[in-house]
Amino acid sequence: MTDSMGFDAQITFLYVADLARSSAFYGDLLGLELVRDQGVCLIYRVSADAYIGLCGHRPAEPGGMIVTLVTDDVDGWAERLRAGGHAVEGPEANARFELYHCFAHDPDGHVVEIQRFDDPI
Repeated sequence: MTDSMGFDAQITFLYVADLARSSAFYGDLLGLELVRDQGVCLIYRVSADAYIGLCGHRPAEPGGMIVTLVTDDVDGWAERLRAGGHAVEGPEANARFELYHCFAHDPDGHVVEIQRFDDPI
């Protein structure tokens, strides 16, 4: 079934244990722009129509999801994450999915993947 309505944007909301600590990771370290401060939730722009929302009003429950940020500079981001004191797995090529990526964790244990598509969308 095709629906011509579509969507205008995408937000991935994460429940976090310490809003200030997570804000430092996503805002300061990753350099995402804060576009909305709702008090208990902060929403950051990842790209034109994609966002990450951090919410501090419920318990953090990591697992079961990955926040993936797409860029051509996977190596640069891996270095920046390491310099910020975060363990990084990779970067490495993934032939199965035709991409190059690395993984890290945010302060609440959510998996953050930084990737480049070798076969762009």
